[in-house]
Amino acid sequence: MEEVPHDCPGADSAQAGRGTSCQGCPNQRLCASGAGATPDPAIEEIKEKMKTVKHKILVLSGKGGVGKSTFSAHLAHGLAEDENTQIALLDIDICGPSIPKIMGLEGEQVHQSGSGWSPVVSFHLFEISTPCGFLFLGMIKQFLRDVDWGEVDYLIVDTPPGTSDEHLSVVQYLAAAHIDGAVIITTPQEVSLQDVRKEINFCRKVKLPIIGVVENMSGFICPKCKKESQIFPPTTGGAELMCQNLEVPLLGRVPLDPLIGKNCDKGQSFFIDAPDSPATLAYRSIIQRIQEFCDLRQSEEENLINS
Repeated sequence: MEEVPHDCPGADSAQAGRGTSCQGCPNQRLCASGAGATPDPAIEEIKEKMKTVKHKILVLSGKGGVGKSTFSAHLAHGLAEDENTQIALLDIDICGPSIPKIMGLEGEQVHQSGSGWSPVVSFHLFEISTPCGFLFLGMIKQFLRDVDWGEVDYLIVDTPPGTSDEHLSVVQYLAAAHIDGAVIITTPQEVSLQDVRKEINFCRKVKLPIIGVVENMSGFICPKCKKESQIFPPTTGGAELMCQNLEVPLLGRVPLDPLIGKNCDKGQSFFIDAPDSPATLAYRSIIQRIQEFCDLRQSEEENLINS
Protein backbone atom coordinates (compact mmCIF):
# COMPACT_ATOMS: atom_id res chain seq x y z
CA MET A 1 0.00 0.00 0.00
CA GLU A 2 1.52 3.36 -1.06
CA GLU A 3 1.88 6.24 1.38
CA VAL A 4 -0.62 9.08 1.08
CA PRO A 5 1.23 11.72 -1.03
CA HIS A 6 2.60 14.80 0.73
CA ASP A 7 1.20 17.08 -2.00
CA CYS A 8 -2.31 15.62 -1.79
CA PRO A 9 -4.78 18.13 -3.35
CA GLY A 10 -7.43 17.23 -0.76
CA ALA A 11 -10.69 15.30 -1.03
CA ASP A 12 -12.70 18.45 -1.76
CA SER A 13 -10.45 19.60 -4.63
CA ALA A 14 -11.42 19.39 -8.30
CA GLN A 15 -8.19 17.41 -8.77
CA ALA A 16 -9.07 14.89 -6.06
CA GLY A 17 -8.13 11.42 -7.27
CA ARG A 18 -7.12 12.78 -10.69
CA GLY A 19 -3.88 14.71 -10.11
CA THR A 20 -0.45 13.23 -10.77
CA SER A 21 0.24 13.19 -7.02
CA CYS A 22 -2.81 10.91 -6.56
CA GLN A 23 -1.24 8.02 -8.48
CA GLY A 24 -0.71 5.10 -6.13
CA CYS A 25 -2.61 6.69 -3.25
CA PRO A 26 -4.74 4.08 -1.41
CA ASN A 27 -7.68 6.50 -1.43
CA GLN A 28 -7.52 7.47 -5.12
CA ARG A 29 -10.65 5.55 -6.16
CA LEU A 30 -12.83 7.09 -3.46
CA CYS A 31 -11.56 10.63 -4.08
CA ALA A 32 -12.00 10.30 -7.85
CA SER A 33 -15.61 9.23 -7.34
CA GLY A 34 -16.36 12.64 -5.88
CA ALA A 35 -17.53 11.15 -2.58
CA GLY A 36 -15.09 13.35 -0.69
CA ALA A 37 -16.24 16.56 -2.37
CA THR A 38 -19.99 16.01 -2.35
CA PRO A 39 -21.60 16.04 1.09
CA ASP A 40 -23.30 12.72 1.72
CA PRO A 41 -26.77 13.20 3.24
CA ALA A 42 -26.05 10.17 5.42
CA ILE A 43 -23.47 12.22 7.34
CA GLU A 44 -26.17 14.25 9.06
CA GLU A 45 -28.18 11.08 9.74
CA ILE A 46 -25.14 9.43 11.30
CA LYS A 47 -24.38 12.57 13.31
CA GLU A 48 -27.89 12.42 14.74
CA LYS A 49 -27.60 8.67 15.43
CA MET A 50 -24.25 9.13 17.15
CA LYS A 51 -25.55 11.71 19.61
CA THR A 52 -26.05 8.87 22.09
CA VAL A 53 -22.40 7.75 21.76
CA LYS A 54 -20.01 9.77 23.95
CA HIS A 55 -16.63 8.61 22.66
CA LYS A 56 -15.59 7.10 19.32
CA ILE A 57 -12.21 5.39 18.92
CA LEU A 58 -10.69 3.84 15.79
CA VAL A 59 -8.14 1.05 16.22
CA LEU A 60 -5.70 1.01 13.29
CA SER A 61 -2.63 -0.94 12.19
CA GLY A 62 -0.27 -0.57 9.26
CA LYS A 63 -0.26 -4.30 8.55
CA GLY A 64 -2.08 -7.45 9.58
CA GLY A 65 -0.96 -9.86 12.28
CA VAL A 66 0.14 -7.30 14.87
CA GLY A 67 -2.72 -7.95 17.29
CA LYS A 68 -5.07 -5.11 16.36
CA SER A 69 -8.29 -7.07 16.85
CA THR A 70 -6.98 -8.62 20.07
CA PHE A 71 -6.24 -5.13 21.35
CA SER A 72 -9.68 -3.85 20.26
CA ALA A 73 -11.38 -6.69 22.13
CA HIS A 74 -9.35 -6.19 25.30
CA LEU A 75 -9.82 -2.45 25.18
CA ALA A 76 -13.55 -3.19 25.17
CA HIS A 77 -13.18 -5.77 27.97
CA GLY A 78 -11.13 -3.36 30.09
CA LEU A 79 -13.52 -0.44 29.68
CA ALA A 80 -16.51 -2.72 30.34
CA GLU A 81 -15.17 -3.74 33.74
CA ASP A 82 -16.83 -0.60 35.04
CA GLU A 83 -20.44 -1.78 35.29
CA ASN A 84 -21.67 1.78 34.78
CA THR A 85 -19.89 2.08 31.41
CA GLN A 86 -21.61 0.97 28.19
CA ILE A 87 -19.23 -0.23 25.46
CA ALA A 88 -19.90 -0.85 21.75
CA LEU A 89 -17.50 -2.73 19.48
CA LEU A 90 -17.83 -2.49 15.68
CA ASP A 91 -15.76 -4.86 13.52
CA ILE A 92 -15.26 -3.68 9.93
CA ASP A 93 -12.09 -5.71 9.32
CA ILE A 94 -12.95 -7.60 6.14
CA CYS A 95 -9.36 -8.92 6.00
CA GLY A 96 -10.12 -11.03 9.05
CA PRO A 97 -13.29 -10.41 11.07
CA SER A 98 -12.06 -12.20 14.22
CA ILE A 99 -13.91 -10.15 16.84
CA PRO A 100 -16.87 -12.62 17.14
CA LYS A 101 -14.41 -15.44 17.96
CA ILE A 102 -12.40 -13.35 20.43
CA MET A 103 -15.56 -12.11 22.15
CA GLY A 104 -17.18 -15.56 22.35
CA LEU A 105 -20.06 -14.50 20.09
CA GLU A 106 -19.60 -16.80 17.09
CA GLY A 107 -22.89 -17.82 15.52
CA GLU A 108 -24.84 -15.01 17.16
CA GLN A 109 -27.14 -13.10 14.81
CA VAL A 110 -27.87 -9.40 14.48
CA HIS A 111 -31.62 -8.75 14.54
CA GLN A 112 -33.72 -6.06 12.89
CA SER A 113 -35.99 -3.98 15.11
CA GLY A 114 -38.16 -0.92 14.65
CA SER A 115 -35.33 1.35 15.75
CA GLY A 116 -32.65 -0.33 13.58
CA TRP A 117 -30.29 -3.29 13.80
CA SER A 118 -29.84 -4.66 17.31
CA PRO A 119 -26.20 -5.54 18.10
CA VAL A 120 -25.23 -8.73 19.89
CA VAL A 121 -25.09 -8.10 23.64
CA SER A 122 -22.64 -9.59 26.15
CA PHE A 123 -23.35 -8.05 29.56
CA HIS A 124 -23.06 -4.28 28.93
CA LEU A 125 -20.80 -4.73 25.90
CA PHE A 126 -22.40 -4.55 22.43
CA GLU A 127 -20.81 -6.02 19.29
CA ILE A 128 -21.56 -6.11 15.58
CA SER A 129 -19.38 -7.48 12.75
CA THR A 130 -19.25 -7.33 8.99
CA PRO A 131 -20.28 -10.55 7.25
CA CYS A 132 -17.12 -12.44 6.30
CA GLY A 133 -16.13 -11.72 2.70
CA PHE A 134 -18.84 -9.10 2.25
CA LEU A 135 -17.92 -5.46 2.83
CA PHE A 136 -18.88 -2.45 0.75
CA LEU A 137 -18.40 1.20 1.66
CA GLY A 138 -22.19 1.45 1.85
CA MET A 139 -22.17 -1.30 4.46
CA ILE A 140 -20.09 0.88 6.79
CA LYS A 141 -22.54 3.71 6.30
CA GLN A 142 -25.40 1.35 7.11
CA PHE A 143 -23.72 0.12 10.30
CA LEU A 144 -23.14 3.65 11.57
CA ARG A 145 -26.58 4.92 10.54
CA ASP A 146 -28.89 1.96 11.16
CA VAL A 147 -27.53 0.14 14.21
CA ASP A 148 -29.46 0.95 17.38
CA TRP A 149 -26.54 1.35 19.80
CA GLY A 150 -28.58 3.17 22.43
CA GLU A 151 -26.74 5.10 25.15
CA VAL A 152 -23.05 4.21 24.74
CA ASP A 153 -19.96 5.60 26.50
CA TYR A 154 -17.37 4.22 24.07
CA LEU A 155 -17.68 2.99 20.47
CA ILE A 156 -14.55 1.07 19.43
CA VAL A 157 -14.13 0.48 15.69
CA ASP A 158 -11.81 -2.37 14.68
CA THR A 159 -10.66 -1.43 11.17
CA PRO A 160 -8.83 -3.34 8.39
CA PRO A 161 -5.02 -3.06 8.23
CA GLY A 162 -3.52 -0.28 6.14
CA THR A 163 -5.04 2.94 4.81
CA SER A 164 -7.97 2.09 2.56
CA ASP A 165 -11.29 3.46 1.35
CA GLU A 166 -12.88 1.86 4.41
CA HIS A 167 -10.79 4.04 6.73
CA LEU A 168 -11.56 7.19 4.77
CA SER A 169 -15.28 6.38 4.84
CA VAL A 170 -15.35 5.85 8.62
CA VAL A 171 -13.44 9.09 9.19
CA GLN A 172 -15.76 10.96 6.82
CA TYR A 173 -18.93 9.62 8.43
CA LEU A 174 -17.77 10.03 12.02
CA ALA A 175 -16.03 13.40 11.67
CA ALA A 176 -19.28 15.36 12.03
CA ALA A 177 -20.09 13.29 15.12
CA HIS A 178 -16.78 14.26 16.76
CA ILE A 179 -14.53 11.21 16.62
CA ASP A 180 -12.08 11.20 19.55
CA GLY A 181 -9.15 9.73 17.68
CA ALA A 182 -7.16 6.67 16.66
CA VAL A 183 -5.06 4.13 18.51
CA ILE A 184 -2.38 2.61 16.24
CA ILE A 185 -1.07 -0.91 16.93
CA THR A 186 2.41 -2.06 15.95
CA THR A 187 5.05 -4.63 16.84
CA PRO A 188 8.69 -3.66 17.59
CA GLN A 189 10.35 -4.65 14.32
CA GLU A 190 10.99 -2.27 11.44
CA VAL A 191 8.82 -4.22 8.96
CA SER A 192 5.81 -3.20 11.07
CA LEU A 193 6.99 0.32 11.95
CA GLN A 194 7.45 1.33 8.31
CA ASP A 195 3.73 0.73 7.71
CA VAL A 196 2.79 2.55 10.92
CA ARG A 197 4.59 5.65 9.65
CA LYS A 198 2.24 5.58 6.64
CA GLU A 199 -0.71 5.15 8.99
CA ILE A 200 0.35 8.20 11.02
CA ASN A 201 0.73 10.21 7.82
CA PHE A 202 -2.77 9.10 6.76
CA CYS A 203 -4.24 10.27 10.09
CA ARG A 204 -2.61 13.66 9.72
CA LYS A 205 -3.82 14.02 6.15
CA VAL A 206 -7.44 13.40 7.09
CA LYS A 207 -7.10 15.38 10.36
CA LEU A 208 -7.82 12.35 12.53
CA PRO A 209 -6.43 12.90 16.05
CA ILE A 210 -3.89 10.28 17.11
CA ILE A 211 -4.48 9.11 20.67
CA GLY A 212 -1.21 7.20 20.54
CA VAL A 213 0.71 4.10 19.51
CA VAL A 214 0.72 0.73 21.28
CA GLU A 215 3.72 -1.56 20.83
CA ASN A 216 2.27 -5.08 20.96
CA MET A 217 4.27 -8.32 21.38
CA SER A 218 6.93 -6.20 23.07
CA GLY A 219 9.23 -8.83 24.52
CA PHE A 220 8.40 -11.95 26.54
CA ILE A 221 8.70 -12.04 30.32
CA CYS A 222 9.32 -15.55 31.64
CA PRO A 223 6.69 -16.32 34.29
CA LYS A 224 9.27 -18.28 36.34
CA CYS A 225 12.56 -16.33 36.24
CA LYS A 226 10.95 -12.98 35.25
CA LYS A 227 13.71 -12.43 32.69
CA GLU A 228 12.66 -10.57 29.54
CA SER A 229 13.54 -11.86 26.06
CA GLN A 230 13.11 -9.92 22.83
CA ILE A 231 11.22 -12.24 20.48
CA PHE A 232 10.86 -9.43 17.90
CA PRO A 233 13.98 -7.29 18.42
CA PRO A 234 13.47 -3.53 17.92
CA THR A 235 16.34 -3.25 15.43
CA THR A 236 15.61 0.42 14.63
CA GLY A 237 14.64 1.56 18.11
CA GLY A 238 11.10 0.17 18.15
CA ALA A 239 7.95 2.21 18.63
CA GLU A 240 9.57 4.42 21.27
CA LEU A 241 12.12 5.98 18.90
CA MET A 242 9.57 6.21 16.07
CA CYS A 243 7.11 8.05 18.35
CA GLN A 244 9.83 10.43 19.50
CA ASN A 245 10.79 11.23 15.91
CA LEU A 246 7.19 11.71 14.76
CA GLU A 247 6.04 13.45 17.98
CA VAL A 248 3.29 10.91 18.63
CA PRO A 249 2.46 9.56 22.12
CA LEU A 250 3.58 6.03 22.95
CA LEU A 251 0.71 4.71 25.06
CA GLY A 252 2.65 1.67 26.22
CA ARG A 253 4.09 -1.74 25.44
CA VAL A 254 2.23 -5.04 25.80
CA PRO A 255 4.52 -8.07 26.25
CA LEU A 256 3.76 -11.47 24.76
CA ASP A 257 1.77 -13.82 26.98
CA PRO A 258 0.57 -17.26 25.79
CA LEU A 259 -2.56 -16.86 27.90
CA ILE A 260 -3.74 -14.01 25.65
CA GLY A 261 -4.07 -16.33 22.64
CA LYS A 262 -5.55 -19.11 24.77
CA ASN A 263 -8.26 -16.82 26.17
CA CYS A 264 -9.02 -15.33 22.75
CA ASP A 265 -9.65 -18.85 21.44
CA LYS A 266 -12.02 -19.42 24.37
CA GLY A 267 -13.80 -16.12 23.69
CA GLN A 268 -13.14 -14.66 27.11
CA SER A 269 -11.21 -11.81 28.70
CA PHE A 270 -7.52 -12.45 29.34
CA PHE A 271 -7.71 -10.10 32.33
CA ILE A 272 -9.80 -12.62 34.31
CA ASP A 273 -7.31 -15.52 34.01
CA ALA A 274 -4.17 -13.42 34.49
CA PRO A 275 -5.00 -10.30 36.56
CA ASP A 276 -1.36 -9.83 37.67
CA SER A 277 0.32 -10.62 34.35
CA PRO A 278 2.73 -7.94 33.03
CA ALA A 279 0.55 -7.87 29.89
CA THR A 280 -2.59 -7.19 31.94
CA LEU A 281 -0.85 -4.40 33.86
CA ALA A 282 0.36 -2.90 30.57
CA TYR A 283 -3.17 -3.06 29.12
CA ARG A 284 -4.66 -1.36 32.18
CA SER A 285 -2.13 1.48 32.00
CA ILE A 286 -2.82 1.97 28.28
CA ILE A 287 -6.60 1.90 28.78
CA GLN A 288 -6.30 4.52 31.52
CA ARG A 289 -4.34 6.81 29.19
CA ILE A 290 -6.97 6.39 26.47
CA GLN A 291 -9.72 7.28 28.95
CA GLU A 292 -7.78 10.36 30.06
CA PHE A 293 -7.36 11.47 26.43
CA CYS A 294 -11.09 11.08 25.74
CA ASP A 295 -12.08 12.88 28.96
CA LEU A 296 -9.74 15.77 28.18
CA ARG A 297 -11.02 16.03 24.62
CA GLN A 298 -14.63 16.06 25.86
CA SER A 299 -13.79 18.76 28.41
CA GLU A 300 -12.10 20.91 25.75
CA GLU A 301 -15.11 20.59 23.42
CA GLU A 302 -17.51 21.53 26.21
CA ASN A 303 -15.41 24.58 27.11
CA LEU A 304 -15.35 25.60 23.45
CA ILE A 305 -19.15 25.34 23.24
CA ASN A 306 -19.63 27.35 26.45
CA SER A 307 -17.11 30.06 25.57
